[in-house]
Amino acid sequence: MIEGMSMEEYIKDLRHNLQENPGCALTHYNLGVALIQQHKWDEAIKELKDAICESPRMVEAYINLSGIYFQIGEMEEAIELCKKVIEFRPDFAPPYGNIGFAYLQQGKVEEAIEMLRRAVKKDPRFVQALATLGSAYLSQGKTEESIESSKKAIDIAPEFAVAHNNLAVAYLERGEFEKAIEHCDKAKGCGLEIHPDLLKELEPHRSLNNE
Repeated sequence: MIEGMSMEEYIKDLRHNLQENPGCALTHYNLGVALIQQHKWDEAIKELKDAICESPRMVEAYINLSGIYFQIGEMEEAIELCKKVIEFRPDFAPPYGNIGFAYLQQGKVEEAIEMLRRAVKKDPRFVQALATLGSAYLSQGKTEESIESSKKAIDIAPEFAVAHNNLAVAYLERGEFEKAIEHCDKAKGCGLEIHPDLLKELEPHRSLNNE
């Protein structure tokens, strides 16, 4: 976006540019991204699809379009878009991570872990994939693996709330209550809404620590 220009002015300018040059894939893409920021999903989808139509191998358009479908709960559509990106860019980590997240949401834990491992192998600093992998391991009861993955995430991004939440749950399961409370508080401090059951389980141990 041009410095000093409001989002509305920027969108208006992009629309004007498209009237002058309707076949410009980059302008369609930039407009789609701007509309995403305004949560105008339908309009953003149209612009990103137009960008892809004009430039069928524009990876960023596929990723942003899949992100919208994740946001609105159309997981299968999002997965298919990510698979197309893998066809173009097999060494690009984000689509593997996104598919892994989608599979986990669908309850396909083994498939999720496979894709998330591939994402992390391609980009060891892919924080979202590391944190999601920690969540996937937790759902399998693999506490040690979850802790290892979640620690790697917060080593890279110390305020990544989901990773702290994973650690809170994992340490609670191991009976390490001080660590569980510490990471629960960090997750909350980073803006994550903590599940009431986790708070309830930790509360007695807070009281003991305060005595």
